[in-house]
Amino acid sequence: MVDIVLESTIKCPNCGHQKTETLPTDSCQYFYECESCRSLLKPKHGDCCVFCSSVTVPCPPIQQGAMCCAPDQ
Repeated sequence: MVDIVLESTIKCPNCGHQKTETLPTDSCQYFYECESCRSLLKPKHGDCCVFCSSVTVPCPPIQQGAMCCAPDQ
């Protein structure tokens, strides 16, 4: 069993502001608004959610080796 990390630091690529957030376990988050510069962050091409693009730890499904937001198989 893989230990899932549920907190990660998201960094705004526009202003560099960082904030530790709790990663969602039941849904993907496509957008995230930077509280400093109000830029709307979205996933980079090929990433499943904003938390896989701009944080220190990817979303829980990716940590488990699954596809992000994929239904249970």
